[in-house]
Amino acid sequence: MLDQVKQEKIIAVLRHVPPAKLVHTVEALSDGGIKIIEVTMNSGDALKCISKLRELYSQEKLIIGAGTVLNLSMAKEAISAGAQFLISPNLDIPAIHYATEQAIDFWPGVITPTEAVNAWNAGANAVKLFPAGRLGAAFIKDIKGPLSDIPIIATGGITLQNQHTFLQAGAAAVGLGGELIKMDFINNNRFDELRQHASQFVEEISSESGIR
Repeated sequence: MLDQVKQEKIIAVLRHVPPAKLVHTVEALSDGGIKIIEVTMNSGDALKCISKLRELYSQEKLIIGAGTVLNLSMAKEAISAGAQFLISPNLDIPAIHYATEQAIDFWPGVITPTEAVNAWNAGANAVKLFPAGRLGAAFIKDIKGPLSDIPIIATGGITLQNQHTFLQAGAAAVGLGGELIKMDFINNNRFDELRQHASQFVEEISSESGIR
């Protein structure tokens, strides 16, 4: 799973997307070149949305995971719904242990080297640096010195203009929420514009020398 994330570089974070518009939204993102989808657990009908997407799309087409997985209970629910990976903004060791036992990748949120190492030792095979935009790409470059073995997914404050900066600093991938998932497009059924918007992010990463 992590190898595919490293290859694609982009995780699309769907938060509060209306369930009635979920499939149109995901189809637009997929047509734009996005292949990894994260449905946050604090979205309406998140578990049903994850299950529905897993039914509709094969792993070759899209990878579907759960985000904002804050604790063990949520991890169990997300995995039962079919999530292929879990992401959280926080570090919860029991949840990591459970996901590891189920052979599901869990990428917990960290903000310090100590948290990153604790997550790694607990079984996480990557960590989510959040909020990456506040910390800056230089922070990733600095901690990748002593923690070169721990893959980092940069999330929070990532934009079309700065995404490659975080990747060049050493991030394995970026998580994109509001900058990619434009709710104005979704709420007004402008899915072709969402597709075009998504393709800009994919093309920008693809065009960066040494990124992909």
